Amino acid sequence: MHPTLVAVTERIIERSRDSRARYLAMIDQAASDGPIRGSLSCGNLAHGFAACGSTDKQRLKMMDSANIAIISSYNDMLSAHQPLDGYPEIIKKSLSDIGSVGQFAGGVPAMCDGVTQGRAGMELSLLSRDVIAQATAVSLSHDMFDGMLLLGVCDKIVPGLLIGALRFGHLPAILVPAGPMPSGLPNKEKVRIRQLYAEGKIGRDELLEAESASYHSPGTCTFYGTANTNQMMLEIMGLMLPGAAFENPGTEIRDAITRATAERVARSTHLTGDWTPMGRVVDEKSVINGLVGLLATGGSTNHTLHMVAIAAAAGIRLTWEDFDALSAVVPLLCQVYPNGQADVNHFKAAGGMPFVIRELLDAGLLHDDVTTVVGRGMRAYTREAWLNNGVLDYRSDDVVSGDLEVVRPVSAPFQPEGGMKLLNGNLGKAIIKISAVHADYHVVEAPAVVFEHQDDIKAAFEAGDLNRDCIVVVRGQGPQANGMPELHKLTPFLGVLQDKGYHVALVTDGRMSGASGKVPAAIHLSPEGVAGGLIGKVRDGDVLRLDATTGELSLRIDAGELAARDNRCQVKLERGMGRELFAQQRPVALPAELGGGILGDLTLV
Repeated sequence: MHPTLVAVTERIIERSRDSRARYLAMIDQAASDGPIRGSLSCGNLAHGFAACGSTDKQRLKMMDSANIAIISSYNDMLSAHQPLDGYPEIIKKSLSDIGSVGQFAGGVPAMCDGVTQGRAGMELSLLSRDVIAQATAVSLSHDMFDGMLLLGVCDKIVPGLLIGALRFGHLPAILVPAGPMPSGLPNKEKVRIRQLYAEGKIGRDELLEAESASYHSPGTCTFYGTANTNQMMLEIMGLMLPGAAFENPGTEIRDAITRATAERVARSTHLTGDWTPMGRVVDEKSVINGLVGLLATGGSTNHTLHMVAIAAAAGIRLTWEDFDALSAVVPLLCQVYPNGQADVNHFKAAGGMPFVIRELLDAGLLHDDVTTVVGRGMRAYTREAWLNNGVLDYRSDDVVSGDLEVVRPVSAPFQPEGGMKLLNGNLGKAIIKISAVHADYHVVEAPAVVFEHQDDIKAAFEAGDLNRDCIVVVRGQGPQANGMPELHKLTPFLGVLQDKGYHVALVTDGRMSGASGKVPAAIHLSPEGVAGGLIGKVRDGDVLRLDATTGELSLRIDAGELAARDNRCQVKLERGMGRELFAQQRPVALPAELGGGILGDLTLV
């Protein structure tokens, strides 16, 4: 094992000793030697299976069959979740064939940052993660179940499902994804069209045609944003079947994986000799494996929020310093858009998860002594999934890279370090993703141009006011201010400025997400402006220094002058689009470095 991996793991274990012990005691107390529904009164139980068919009723009465909860984020507007429509019937039949029962326990909301980008609805996005966690808990609250299948894919949905499910960690759980849509318009062409539109050289009709050719069918968007990072992390953490992350929806192998997943969770309950509770699968070492996967693949910055919150739900205390320490030793093995031109389908075809996991294991950069949903150790995840006479099977673990421009071995990585760094300075802490940022732009020192709203940047860009070296500061975008919306719509404008030869960067207490690209962006600045963060004291013309090589983010003015300034960052209580429903939650949202949610720090529970 790499010494840094060992040291960070030991540090997390020691830091989490008390909170993890409380968590394990909680799930052990909730565990039962048989179906928990056996302790329900007759009236309670009758309510629980009243709508079942006669066969399922009999099985649930006898207490010798597993009852599996199905929790789904299905809706038919969002491409990533639309394929989940038919999964419950596939799952129920697979369970019935082995003498078990599946009940659809509940649905959770699923919103898409791609649809709400730059809109008022985006202000509900991050906070929806905790609503999903709460909805998951409500779905599991009936004590009817011996295991659970979590159907979800995208940004806040998978983290929310995990946070809720981990509070029922005495039950086995497996994630069931839908997979990415087939490849559409090449990413290089998509970027070109977006920048032409930002410059006013083409119209909306041409832009819409390009976007429609990119996002064109059921399945997850094919760029390597938060949704696909979710799938990667759940596989490398051992929370889904090997090979489950990136098979396209509507294929025979995808359906075979779904059937096998249902069978596997039923064989992992207390009724078998292979009880695999979720709370034991998710431990300090599996969390580390998730972080290593995030860094090695250049995944979404959103997981600097989500993984902190997911870990906390299992009693594990994770910090941004842990991300930073691992990033210094984990090499970047992948270039998938926005870090390169390939999409996730190209990544899978070039070797994908089996190749990456084997490379990391052989280099001592993953923990192999972990429990997964398919057994002990990670070697099962180095084999390639295939159909053997219509049945899911796995073949040899000698997968090689089919395209060294997409995925490389540890011996010849794209970069010797991972794609994320922690920035520190008198403004606070921030995260930067540099896996797609050219080395010429890793250091930017320039005057600040301060904005209170992302819409104002478009006007400044079109007026030519940003045609210079500058650091764009967008404040009042944190969890307490407005729910921390993504600021991805700024990427084309800043990208155009950089292409013109200007040194530009972004500094914000908001999010940029997995779509963070070629422009250096210090994001998730904590403390945020409305919580007293010094970003609220920045003025136009102040010199800022962003140095991704040394990890510095500083405001270059005299400390006395800074102390004398007032903080101009204030909460704006916006109405409409449901934002007022979260008005009471936002003031108690945690700082970004603690996960940015409204549920509180679950390691304290």
